[in-house]
Amino acid sequence: MTPRAETAAPPVRDVRRFGTVQRWVHRTTAALMGVCVLTAAVLYIPQLAVLVGRRELVVRVHECAGLALPVPVLLGLASRALRTDLRFLNRFGPHDKVWLRAALRRDRRPAARPAGKFNAGQKVYAAWIAGAAVVMLGTGLMMWFTHLTPLRWRTGATFVHDWLALTIGVVLAGHIGMALGDPEARRGLRTGMVSRTWADHEHPLWKP
Repeated sequence: MTPRAETAAPPVRDVRRFGTVQRWVHRTTAALMGVCVLTAAVLYIPQLAVLVGRRELVVRVHECAGLALPVPVLLGLASRALRTDLRFLNRFGPHDKVWLRAALRRDRRPAARPAGKFNAGQKVYAAWIAGAAVVMLGTGLMMWFTHLTPLRWRTGATFVHDWLALTIGVVLAGHIGMALGDPEARRGLRTGMVSRTWADHEHPLWKP
């Protein structure tokens, strides 16, 4: 005897979190950032430099990936959906302060961490990595085109570039680690869809 339809568990509904353009921009930017980090590691770690060799080629790949890093976002600005997401990332509200205080206290209760489409941690990370990318591009250009700036400027640019690169590596490692711990968030970036349950739990103020 088949069970009645009323007793069957309702299917878990999915909601759209990201469109094609947002996912394309994220993947392309992540790939270019990965190339920058890997080639930087080869250039600055002697053991990797000896293992890989062909330093001149590695330098050229690093420079080209760095110059191309802003391109996906600039092209994606033609999309209204991406521009809307960037506005969400750029706006902090009272609930974001509540989220940050809860994060500092390590309070993981959903009620203590109100968030819209993006939580306060994601907003801080997006702002920091965008600023860091601009600084890395500027200092990299100073190091590349040596005839444009005096020696003391290039020396300072090299110092900032090297230490900021190390900081970016650490921050990216933390970002990847958090992503690995949230399969549903990764599914949202991979397919564009997330479950309604996850959305209500992690981003209760977001109304898809």
